[in-house]
Amino acid sequence: MNVVILAAGMGKRMQSALPKVLHPLAGKPLLQHVIDTARALAPSKLCVIYGHGGAAVPEMLKSQDNTGHAAIDTALQEPQLGTGHAVSQAVPQLDDNVPTLILYGDVPLTAVASLKRLVEAAGTDKLGILTVVQANPFGLGRIVREGGTITRIVEEKDASEAERAICEINSGIMVAPTRHLKKWLGSLSNNNAQGEYYLTDIVAQAVLDGVPVVSANPSAEWEVAGVNSKVQLAELERRHQLNIANALLEKGVTLLDPARIDVRGELICGRDVTIDVGCVFEGRVELGDGVNVGAHNVLVNARIAAGTNIKPFCHIEDAVVGAKSVVGPYARLRPGTVLAEDVHIGNFVEIKNSQIAAHSKANHLAYVGDATVGSRVNIGAGTITCNYDGANKFRTVIEDDAFIGSDSQLIAPVTVGKGATLGAGTTLSKDAPAGKLTISRAKQMTIENWTRPVKVKK
Repeated sequence: MNVVILAAGMGKRMQSALPKVLHPLAGKPLLQHVIDTARALAPSKLCVIYGHGGAAVPEMLKSQDNTGHAAIDTALQEPQLGTGHAVSQAVPQLDDNVPTLILYGDVPLTAVASLKRLVEAAGTDKLGILTVVQANPFGLGRIVREGGTITRIVEEKDASEAERAICEINSGIMVAPTRHLKKWLGSLSNNNAQGEYYLTDIVAQAVLDGVPVVSANPSAEWEVAGVNSKVQLAELERRHQLNIANALLEKGVTLLDPARIDVRGELICGRDVTIDVGCVFEGRVELGDGVNVGAHNVLVNARIAAGTNIKPFCHIEDAVVGAKSVVGPYARLRPGTVLAEDVHIGNFVEIKNSQIAAHSKANHLAYVGDATVGSRVNIGAGTITCNYDGANKFRTVIEDDAFIGSDSQLIAPVTVGKGATLGAGTTLSKDAPAGKLTISRAKQMTIENWTRPVKVKK
């Protein structure tokens, strides 16, 4: 099967310099949603028609080159003279021996199952149209039938009063025998209110040629909803997120409010997972059995093992959290963080590019960067690893059972030996020996006869 995706529109109502089809829905461009759907049908040819936005659309498509899928062909529509003219730009690239499915880069939520029904209905010798009955079809092309058989599609601006009363509308999504499609496209006329070459005019040509015209329906009206404005984009975003939420609920995930979750990638959940309100999941996020994610967390490309409790207001990115750990509230795990089992990372603690072994704790106001931390280590409040000298980064090693007193600074590269203790306020610039107390602080003094300054009266 050939698939042609029309993505040349300007999208004036978006009020943006970004081409309409590149605006994100659930974290990825509208066009990417359509490409992913098309690829699920395993097409032999996939062609994207672009126009407005210049090189932006082809540039986005270049990122598809290393995905393991077949290459995406492109064709430029310049100027834009209608949908029929757009499809015509793909004609040289289409295989005559298989049908051609036509999709739209700004219609992101069409289900694969709906397209399969359409393709099956059309077979190899019929023109198939995905149609929907709408209560308010204003502005959309109407399906005209005679004796139940589709005879033509009439656009709103060209429709009579009786035709405007028709509620069955054309989604624009079609599948056609490619040899016939090429002939029909070559015969299109722009003698209409818009002065454009309508793809919908091929229906009347199919009827004249004796090619049966059939239809299929999507499971829901929103499957064929397009995006022409930020309002419509926001509406589809919420629809899509609700679909994701419902799927999670069906799999046994507890969502405290299905209307307040945003998944912008792939969220994989084990059994008995609970997610509170306002959470955002980006990239690939895995939540193991019994994980609890508190309110207003952001998780990006993270793996959270079973039994972990993520308290509210944390940011976790490119990180791994071990089983039965506790993170937050207000913690930040930056890329390269790997926490083992039963690690506690508390409020206002930041971990970056560090590995922390089982049963260790940093419960308050600490920064651990470029460090290897052993098991059963306690990192006191106000502790930081000084890992950067302004040009290069260095590593800190804290071995098992070490105790780091509050307000300590560990100037890397430095090692704290097994079972060592650093006294509060220590600035460590040399290795601390195992099993011993190391202290580095100024001698405490009391200045006699000192008087606190007072404000000078003017």
